Order: sequence, then structure tokens, then C-alpha cells
Amino acid sequence: MFTAQIVIKEASGGDPDAATRRLEVLEAIPLLEPGDEVSDLAEALIEQIPFPPRAAADALHIAIAVVSGMDYLLTWNCTHIANAALRSPIEEICRSRGYNVPIICTPEELL
Repeated sequence: MFTAQIVIKEASGGDPDAATRRLEVLEAIPLLEPGDEVSDLAEALIEQIPFPPRAAADALHIAIAVVSGMDYLLTWNCTHIANAALRSPIEEICRSRGYNVPIICTPEELL
């Protein structure tokens, strides 16, 4: 299991007590480090998928998992990440750039 700095940033928000508990769980999980390839793929996702501007972080989240070669991308974000209508375009863009695409799903779907 891995996480990314973007997840830690998101987990830090909201109710302070809940954020503290989320961060305690994430503390032991190794971080994936984004590089130039991640930025390039995230930009392609933003340009080619109907993501609103506020979803740039979601495109980055996908790109980190894809470039890092993850088998699964678990998320509760069903608006822009685990979205059945966006799954095919996301996969097409990633594959056209030579990447394997992780299975994108919610934790419940994986279980």
C-alpha cells in the first residue's frame, strides 16, 4: 500500500479530530514521489477529459498512481476518479502514453 502527498493534504482538511486520526493512519504508509512524467500525464488528463478546473488535484492523483505502476487506485472520490463514465477516457489517455492503468475503485468495491 502506498499514498501520495496529495492524499495527505486532503486528509488534513475538515474536522481537526478526524484529520488527526486520518493522518495517524497515513503516517505509516510509504509516499509515492511524483516526477515530470506525473505532471505531463496529469496535464493530458485535464486537457482531454471534461474535468472542471477544481479537479486538477484529481487528475494528479490518477497520474501519480498510473506512473508509479500501482495495481489499484482506491478512492472515495466518485465524481472524478472512480467514475464509470470517465473510466474509459482515463484508460485510453494513459494507455496511449504507454502506461498500464490501475483498477480504479472504491474500498468497498475492492472488498
